[in-house]
Parts: sequence; structure tokens; C-alpha cells
Amino acid sequence: MTTAVVGAPGSPRRYLHSLWLLSARDLRVRYSTSALGYLWSVLDPLVMSAIYWFVFTQVFQRGDIGAQPYIVFLVSGLLPWMWFNSAVADFTRAFNKDARLVRSTAIPRSIWVNRIVLSKGVEFLFSLPVLALFAVFAGGSAGWGLLLLPVAVVLQAVLLVGLGLLVAPLCVLWGDLERTTRLVLRALFYATPIIYGVTDLPGVFRELAVCNPLAGIFTLYRVGLFPQEWDTLAVVVGAAMSIGILLLGVVVFRRLEPAVLKEL
Repeated sequence: MTTAVVGAPGSPRRYLHSLWLLSARDLRVRYSTSALGYLWSVLDPLVMSAIYWFVFTQVFQRGDIGAQPYIVFLVSGLLPWMWFNSAVADFTRAFNKDARLVRSTAIPRSIWVNRIVLSKGVEFLFSLPVLALFAVFAGGSAGWGLLLLPVAVVLQAVLLVGLGLLVAPLCVLWGDLERTTRLVLRALFYATPIIYGVTDLPGVFRELAVCNPLAGIFTLYRVGLFPQEWDTLAVVVGAAMSIGILLLGVVVFRRLEPAVLKEL
């Protein structure tokens, strides 16, 4: 593994091959050390979905928040959120975790960000059958919006790569940013339409929610099962911001890379 990565020239083919090797290694390590293996990919969001479903449907009257069946609505938001949350959390230690390889590798250092996006993305894709099962047994109905699911996956990957290129080098240079990032993720969970939809928010709150690129991405995830959740403005803003963050990440990463290698 190490030899293949370190000795790889900078061609796109070698880059993609090394990216897959690193991502596959992450997946093997994660599953081989766990008795439950694949179940951990879905257990966390399912437990969270059950908790929120119980709180908002059995303890409190949620009113018109979300859509029916609400458990499917929750799962459709929590699954992509787990991909986003776990990837961003791993970005904070992407370089420090493999500092020796980062210094010695001959391929672009962006691979240490992209491998996280890919491995976490594969876990997310493996969890989608669970959403399908929930939709079937809970009485959900599928529509044309399912065709937009690949668009949502691509946009989320673009957003994550951009964020990774920003977060990973900054956390090497300023260690306190790791804890700050975790605090931001906790707040972002409630600022993202997961337990509610963009269309549920009134007035200025909806306008503020649209500024979150995840709002548009999650709209694309849900519209296949909940057509009423479609929001054109959220989708357009989400796509534009995802691309913009990627471009910003590329520029910042290139400027900070020498300082990061020196710090490592």
C-alpha cells in the first residue's frame, strides 16, 4: 500500500488508482475492526431518526413540520447529514493522521482530503437501501425526483471536497480549529433542514436557510419521495455555493500547502 502511493507519478490515472487504494484501506480498517461492520453505517442515523421521530410525534405535536411518513422524512435527511458530518470531522485531522506519508508522497496532497470524501461517500451509498426499505414499509411513494438523486450526491461531494481543502490545511496551522469545527457542526445540524424542510420555515428564516448549501442539496435528496419539498431557490443557491466553495478551496489549498508541509 505505502509503496504504491509513494511511488505513484502525478498522472490522473495513477492519482485515481491511489485514491481508490487509500479509500478502500479506510473502509477495510473501519469494518474489519468492528463486529457489526456494515451495520455501523446505518445504525447511528437510524437511532437518531427513532429518537427524533419519538420526540416530535409522540412527545410533542410537531404540527405541519416535515412530511408524512415523518420517519422516512427524517431518514432521508439524516443519512446524507452523517456523510457530511463524519467527513468534515475527519478533515480536521486528515494530514496529521498520516503526516509521514503526506510529506513523502509524490502525488498531489489533495488526495488526503478526497479519500475521506470517497470512503464516507461509499458508506453513504451503502446506506441508501435502508432508506428504500423505510419508504416501502412506511407507505412512501416515489416520483420523478428520484432522478435527481445522483445530482445531489455529486453536489454534496463537490461541497465536501471544497470544505476539505479549506479545513484540512487550516487545522494543521491552527490546532484550535479542530474543536471549533466540531462546535460549528453541532450548530449546523439544527441550521440544516433535517428535522424540518425548507418550505416549513416562515419569512426571513427561510431566506436564511437557503444560504446554507446543504438546504438545496437535501432538497434534491428528498424531492423523489416528497415532491412538495421542492424549492428552486434553495437548489440554485446550493449548487452555486458548492461550486464556489470548491473553487475557493482549491485556491486556498494551493497557497497553504507549503506552510502545511513545513508544519508537518
